[in-house]
Order: sequence, then structure tokens, then C-alpha cells
Amino acid sequence: MFVMRILKAIVLLFATWLLAATAYAQVKVQLIDPAATQAGIQTVHSPHMAMQPAAGTNQHRLLLMIPGTGGAAVHMRSFDSCFAAMGYYVISLDYMNNVITTVCSKSEDSTCFDHFREEIMFGTPVSDKVAVDSMNSIVHRVTALLKYLAGKDAGWKMFLKQGGPAWDKIVVAGHSQGAGHAAFMGKHFRMGGVLLFSGPQDYLQQFHRPAGWQWEHGLTPVGRYYAFLHVRDPYVFDYQAQDVAAVIRPAAADTTMVSPGVTVAGKRQILVTDIDRKDTHGSTLSTEFVPVWRYMISNATKK
Repeated sequence: MFVMRILKAIVLLFATWLLAATAYAQVKVQLIDPAATQAGIQTVHSPHMAMQPAAGTNQHRLLLMIPGTGGAAVHMRSFDSCFAAMGYYVISLDYMNNVITTVCSKSEDSTCFDHFREEIMFGTPVSDKVAVDSMNSIVHRVTALLKYLAGKDAGWKMFLKQGGPAWDKIVVAGHSQGAGHAAFMGKHFRMGGVLLFSGPQDYLQQFHRPAGWQWEHGLTPVGRYYAFLHVRDPYVFDYQAQDVAAVIRPAAADTTMVSPGVTVAGKRQILVTDIDRKDTHGSTLSTEFVPVWRYMISNATKK
């Protein structure tokens, strides 16, 4: 009896692996030069990367991934592929991210982070730390990319509405600087979900509090935000945890510890790992945490 149970478990594990491998193999990957999506849009680091899920797995949702400081869209391939295998359309965005967020950490201007985020997101000329025009703002680059993709393949049209992104069908994710942009986007649009990895970094050290924009009421329900942090992150876990708590204001200001390869259960919105890795800041993007990512996006998109 025991041997039969072991054999059944092995068969189930193999079948699960085979299905996942098939889904990965059928994912369609495209690299799109940002400059090709509209005149005036610049290529910063690399092409945008877009993925379409395998037939039969389609969740009819898009994951928009925003990399961290200096990060290229093409470097997100392993991360993106995992979500595409789950059935999500995926985009990783090339954008103006050469200035590190922590340029505002010790500023005596309490609006420094607010203006930093606003200019990169919308191209509004309000920050003295960055120079991003409206054409190259995150929102415009996403809009131009979606229109370009929809013009090539009708499957992408579901993510456009009245000439702009159908935000409610888009789950925005971000790592480090990108986590702050994802959270900021959640404040300004009613997103399908918001996933934060190793960020935000928007803590005002001179004022001993999270930046003001994080406390503002947002259009995305707070129950759709999920964050994943490392306790030994060099950008200071305590600052990140306070930032996340300001953004989502959880009913219970607590976290749950997660481990590689282990399924997560419950409804906790702030997930934490203490995994021993050289790059603790980047560890939240390691594919050994796919069960954590699945928990985050599944809970964030529940109706």
C-alpha cells in the first residue's frame, strides 16, 4: 500500500512536470524595439519583451513587469516565462530607469519621492532628479506597446479599451525601483492586481516615515496588493516593510515566512524570506519561489 502511494505520487509529480514543460515550450516570445512602437519613444537598455501563453492555458490577463534600476526587460525572461506558463500574457518594459530611487532617501524635500514617481510614470516635469518626457513615460510606453502588439496579433486587443490600456485586466509587478512604480500605478489606476518584489524603497530617512504618496487613497483595492521581501535586503527590510504597510494598510500588520519550492496558503499580503543567498535583493525573483508567485497573483486577482 505504501509503495503504491509512492508510485502514485511520482506519477502525479511527473504529470505536473510534463504539463508545465509543455506550457513553457508553447509560450510565444517577442522582442520589440521600443523605438518601433511610436516615433519619439527611445530604446533605453533593450527591446521590450512580450510573451503569449500556450493555447488552453489563457487566463485572459496580462502581467506587466517593471524592472528595477538599470534593469533590462530581456533580463526578466525566466521570471516572465513562469507566469506565461501559468496562462498569463506577459510584458517586461524597457523604460527610463537609470536613476536609482534612493537618490531621494536622505532628501530634506518631503515630496522628492512623490515627484520622482510622477515624472517617470507620466512624464510630468516635476522632479529635479530625473528628466522623463511624456512620450517616454511608463504609461505612454505601455500604451504604445500594447497598440503595437494588438496591431500584429488580435489576441492582445483584450488589453486595450477606448484607446488606452484596460488596466483592470492588467496585473502590474515590479522589482526594487519597479516595485515602487507598480505601487504608484496601483494608486492612479484600478489595476487587476499589484505585485511588489523587494520594494518600494521610498522611505524618507530625514522624516522617519514612508513617502507621502504611499499613504494616499488609491484606485486599486488594497486587497489586490501583495509584496515579497527579504529580511536581509541591503535596502533595509524595515524601511521596505513600512513602505508596503503604508501602501496597503493591512488589517493585521504582520507577515508570513516563505521557503523555496513550498506552497503558500492563507491570505497574508506581505511575504518574507530569509533564504541564504549572496544577492538577497534579487532573491525574490528566483524561480525557486514560483509557488510564492502563484500564491501572490492568484490571490491578487480573485474576484
